[in-house]
Amino acid sequence: MKKPTVRIVSFVSALLILLVSTTAWLIISLSITKERIIAAPIEQSSKPVIMLLYDSLMHEPLQQAIQSGDAPAFSYLIKHGTYYSEVVSSYPTMSVAIDSTILTGTYADKHHVPGLLWFNEQEQKLVSYGSGPHEIRDNSIKEVLQNGVLKLNSEHLSRDVNTIYERLDELGIQSASINGIIYRGNTPHELHIPGLLTRSQMMPHEVTMNGPTLLSLGVMSQYNKGNDQYNYAWNRLGINNEFTINELAYFIQEDKLPPFTLAYLPDADAKLHRKGPSDLEAIKQADEALQKALNLYPSWQEALDEAIWIVLGDSGQSLVESDKKQALIDMNEVLSGYSLWSHKKQNGQLAFALNERMGYIHIRDNKLSRDEIVQKLKQEKRLQFIAWQEDGKNYVAGPESEQLLVYSRGGSYRDEYGQTWQLEGDLSLLDLYIADHQVQYNDYPDALARLHGALHAQQGNIIVIDAKPSYEIVEHNSYNHVGGGSHGSLHKADSLVPLIVTGTDTPLEDQRLVALQEWLMSLLLQQRP
Repeated sequence: MKKPTVRIVSFVSALLILLVSTTAWLIISLSITKERIIAAPIEQSSKPVIMLLYDSLMHEPLQQAIQSGDAPAFSYLIKHGTYYSEVVSSYPTMSVAIDSTILTGTYADKHHVPGLLWFNEQEQKLVSYGSGPHEIRDNSIKEVLQNGVLKLNSEHLSRDVNTIYERLDELGIQSASINGIIYRGNTPHELHIPGLLTRSQMMPHEVTMNGPTLLSLGVMSQYNKGNDQYNYAWNRLGINNEFTINELAYFIQEDKLPPFTLAYLPDADAKLHRKGPSDLEAIKQADEALQKALNLYPSWQEALDEAIWIVLGDSGQSLVESDKKQALIDMNEVLSGYSLWSHKKQNGQLAFALNERMGYIHIRDNKLSRDEIVQKLKQEKRLQFIAWQEDGKNYVAGPESEQLLVYSRGGSYRDEYGQTWQLEGDLSLLDLYIADHQVQYNDYPDALARLHGALHAQQGNIIVIDAKPSYEIVEHNSYNHVGGGSHGSLHKADSLVPLIVTGTDTPLEDQRLVALQEWLMSLLLQQRP
């Protein structure tokens, strides 16, 4: 009888804790929810642009869902618009870095947001915007919250680049962001921080951030009072599909839709991480959100007549093997002979900043040989490549090659995007092919520019590692996705996303997310009265 009793007591205790914490969050959420009023007049556009950015929307499962009849809204937009099945994402293929690229039109060497996790050499600490529970705990909830809510847009995103919101504002064109990760603009917005976070001193009581004309950001900045039921802690405080669509509904129904609106829909990502990239239920739920958006108009045809709709994904996901020991590349084991940086041991020789299927290794000990580290990494056959930069040149090594690939910007080789390169060495390391001085990409689309961006995103003696498909890179604090989906790598499985556009004949000639800002600007300038 003893063991069942212990289990029952443990279950009841856990239930009570859950009930108390849930009730507390409920009270807090209700007490701080504050409806924002759009007082300023909103400029009416002849045909506003609505961009729905879906986290982890992928071509193959989308097509499967369409064929099975589970994605009628996606099917309708594709039938009445233009479908691009292989738009190239940025690198690393993690949402915070990707969105920085979409919003600024630059790779990480210019926008300086290296990934979901990165090591700040100047402050000598790991920067996390929210990853696995152990990583959040190790970095402290306060640090993670302040990085994501305060520092990402105000400090980390480079001031040397302009977001589309800043560019539009300079032209007198209004814009809106709904739950966008990157939202920096020129209009000050007061955020409303949950009381528990302010009372625990995790967040300041008053927070003002510069954003687009209209900034909706979960419970922190909410326009639609009807969204109260979707902004609780268990709904990620409003960072969910329902909240996003309801805020969009408010803009449309109140005639407050500005010329450009970006609406972020995050829900599919977590489901695909758990169940794998072929899970069609995630696509079905994504389509349901799209249906709700189109249903805001009297008919779907009128929705297309009234606005330009752009629907796209940010990254793909790769299926991680189900055998944990085989699937996970444990950097604590691979580089076991070295001391590692941590909050408790800040004099460690190496610091890891791992982004699922890619990672940054910072060599902090000046006496440590980079070649020695590279040789140890080359013993790990599940890595596709190991890369670093020195004096403006990029170097790529791999477990299967005794040669290096050395490349830099400028030179006699030209790729399909008009970028020129100097190249020498083993082209197979990035699966490159050259014919008549023309560079062709295969498994690693736009590999040279995207990897260059990651290698030059920050200061320090840094090595970039990237895993082959089916594998994930971890250390002792990492949250893994064994048997599910993962991304982060340069490989096309993580890097190619679909994009649908209706209501315009202006083609997306450069099919990369880094080119999206200029294309959007051209669309918006065409719609000016």
